[in-house]
Amino acid sequence: MIRTSFNDGWQVRPKVNPFAELSGRVVPFRPVRLPHDAMIEQRRTSPGGEVTMETAGGAYFPGGVFEYRKTFLVPEEFRGKRIFVEFEGVYRDATVYINGDYAGQRPYGYSHFRIDADRFLRFGEENVIRVEARAHQDSRWYTGAGIYRDTWLLVGEVVRIAPDSLRVTTPDIDGSRAVVEVATDVVNDSIEVRTLPVATEILDAAGTVVAGDVSKVTVLPGESATVRQRLYVSSPALWSTASPTLYDCRVTLGDVDEEAVTFGMRTLQLDPQHGLRVNGETVNLRGACVHHDNGVLGAATYARAEERRVEILKEAGFNAIRISHQPMSKAMLDACDRVGMLVVDEAFDVWISGKTEFDYSLNFPEWWERDIEAMVAKDMNHPSVIMYSIGNEIPETGSPFGAAWGRRLAEKVRALDPTRYVTNAVNGLLAVMSELGSLRQQRLEQAAKQGAGINTLMADAGDAMGAINSSQLVTERTEESFALLDVAGMNYAEARYALDRDLFPNRIILGTETYPTRIDGIWAMVEQYGHVIGDFTWTGWDYLGEVGIGRPQYATEDGRRHAHNAPYPYLVAGCGDIDITGHRRPASYYREIVYGLRAEPYIAVRRPEHHGRTWAGSPWAWSDTVSSWTWPGFEGAPVTVDVYSDADEVELISNGTSLGRRPAGAQHRFRTDFETVYTPGDLVAVAYRDGVETGRTNLRSAEGPVRLTVQADREVVAAKGGDLVHVDLTLTDAHGTCHTGADRVVSLEVSGPAELVGFGSAAPSTEEQFDGTEHTTYEGRALAVLCATGPGKIHLTASALGCEPVEIIVTAE
Repeated sequence: MIRTSFNDGWQVRPKVNPFAELSGRVVPFRPVRLPHDAMIEQRRTSPGGEVTMETAGGAYFPGGVFEYRKTFLVPEEFRGKRIFVEFEGVYRDATVYINGDYAGQRPYGYSHFRIDADRFLRFGEENVIRVEARAHQDSRWYTGAGIYRDTWLLVGEVVRIAPDSLRVTTPDIDGSRAVVEVATDVVNDSIEVRTLPVATEILDAAGTVVAGDVSKVTVLPGESATVRQRLYVSSPALWSTASPTLYDCRVTLGDVDEEAVTFGMRTLQLDPQHGLRVNGETVNLRGACVHHDNGVLGAATYARAEERRVEILKEAGFNAIRISHQPMSKAMLDACDRVGMLVVDEAFDVWISGKTEFDYSLNFPEWWERDIEAMVAKDMNHPSVIMYSIGNEIPETGSPFGAAWGRRLAEKVRALDPTRYVTNAVNGLLAVMSELGSLRQQRLEQAAKQGAGINTLMADAGDAMGAINSSQLVTERTEESFALLDVAGMNYAEARYALDRDLFPNRIILGTETYPTRIDGIWAMVEQYGHVIGDFTWTGWDYLGEVGIGRPQYATEDGRRHAHNAPYPYLVAGCGDIDITGHRRPASYYREIVYGLRAEPYIAVRRPEHHGRTWAGSPWAWSDTVSSWTWPGFEGAPVTVDVYSDADEVELISNGTSLGRRPAGAQHRFRTDFETVYTPGDLVAVAYRDGVETGRTNLRSAEGPVRLTVQADREVVAAKGGDLVHVDLTLTDAHGTCHTGADRVVSLEVSGPAELVGFGSAAPSTEEQFDGTEHTTYEGRALAVLCATGPGKIHLTASALGCEPVEIIVTAE
């Protein structure tokens, strides 16, 4: 079928009651270009009273019902053809009307779906499509709302290749050749028997045909037929994270239709001794859990924004992404294929037990199969996808009925795609939630025998989670739910890794979600145990919603416990290695060192205003540090400097004076700290192994007047297709050192063929929005995102108080 972008020409408004409009209340539509997040434009408000998971989870954005419409001409020559409108994602409870008539719906906000449109269309005339979407207390995180992913118009003949039906697998690969199996579904909506040739070609990265086959298919009226062809590629170039080589498969159905997909050739193996092997080599998954929102863009899914995230994550040392907790966008999958990033794609956060008032559990029993089918159809040809997750922290997994549901889902996935593995991100605590009272009593008795109180025994939430997950109760209640999987996904259950090696010798474990503060110990187990194939930190990239779970916190004088979530106007979770603008935080560099990917030490300075206070952050909270030696107003004040390193010892030098050497490396959790006073100038860390320097790094204080600098991620972008320019705005001194303590409002002006689609900072708590032309920097940085709207020169001018205006020019062609 011919696929054409359907993103232009839309309008949106908050939906109003039609009876209210009859009485005179008219809410006008306004033009938008898809993808579009209707929620990110809403004004957040303080909920008042107690902070709840629903309000804090959604970052205090209000829910709502949003109405989109588009008028489009259907040419007379389209009469007699099959026409579909495809939506890659609408959040949520999408209902579609064409020319006023109900045409279809999709409750789940993360599945792509198609509307069979031709029966409703008026050929040779203007047509109106209308989409309603609603979001209201239906998730534990920021979801966005509206038509937030791409839309497409599909036009084809009555005899055609069915969309999403071209499936390419490589069941047999050796050094000399690869067997490529191509399955194609051909649909016949006509009233006659049709026999057509099916020509299939495999093309390499240079566009050279390396294999081909032609066969005939006969399709009866009103039926479909599957064509299976085996092709053989000599000397195949295998896809891997280090060498993400891709091929194209092109299938031509007579002279009526053509489809093409991109795929990669690679092998997967799994066992408790060697772990996960890709192309015969063991790969430990250095994983990042990632939410679907794109920071200042909200939930709007632009292909370039997805690609940029994958690139930055890989540069930070990750080799795998677990999308959390819903199917990954097509754009991100494409990026993972190109960049070389492994993927665990996840289906659901709920099954039949709801977590919020109006979540997907209300629709799950009726829709789960169709949503599983959509996820697998989307993923089938992507070499980056190695595993499907059927759920996340599903409470039912601790019961026999929940295990039965898990088996249904797992077998459904296997029936659709037997070439990949199936996991489920199980949280043992949730699986035995109804039994926590008796479990708590057991721990109290144990604590009494040890002469300690329960608060002492479980002072750390991570220790409490570990104690519960390693209990006999969790072992028994989750046994079947783990046994039905290929890989036992475990959330915050590293306490089970060694235990299960003996209890369940055939069980293969993946840390599907873990605390970032424990990566050193966890990674040591990944490297030690063959049955533990990797770790996914919560989270690789910070996200909107679940506000403040990773925020810095300090002990209060009266001993009160801090709330799990932060109050308004907190905006982000605060637990990402990388902030919402794409800037790497200290935790990211620490992780890179633990992975063995960075030889240079890294300096992280604790904020001097909190010096001497007792840390009380959650297990998701990294230390309250900044890689900066610019602290105006704290001259002469005491300060703690952390140094991360895998070397035997590190030396810290302040303005040429050594502050001594201290041990570091794995035996000291890859870190050490120095107590000093803040004196502007240079701070240098030097790493030594066996007395020999192995690397050094330095921080320099910003000095003199503040300058505003701009840098675009690309000089040339595509004029069509919604291509983006990401522009970093930084306050620096004359030497380019970031002024982390001189934040101010930055104003933007954009001219040329582009629009500003997002502008903001990584400030964890703010009342500023992302849809304006002014925003305050955070730690000296902000990010502007421009979307090209046509060919020409795009000009962005930025100004800030006390700084010379700066301009950057990007070419769209």
